[in-house]
Amino acid sequence: MKDILEFLSNAKIIELASDTRVVFAAAVLFILAVLFRWKVIMLLLFAIGATIGVIRYANVGDGQLAINQNLITFSLGTAVVAGILIYFLFIRSD
Repeated sequence: MKDILEFLSNAKIIELASDTRVVFAAAVLFILAVLFRWKVIMLLLFAIGATIGVIRYANVGDGQLAINQNLITFSLGTAVVAGILIYFLFIRSD
């Protein structure tokens, strides 16, 4: 347990998302969520994955954040992710 806490405290978000152990754990959790129909877990994994994808696409993690294009890309991408989450959590009924 001490090794896990040390790994999490020293890791950056982008490096953590690229680690094979974290990707494998997320894949196993996603498969379990699909099999057991855990809607909230699936949406949480989608939100985390989509936000990390937007961060990588907008080059925010590299420190190359230009006010014009990258910030607009990040803002619009995050708004799309939030819109999808709002739709599936509050609007769409099962």
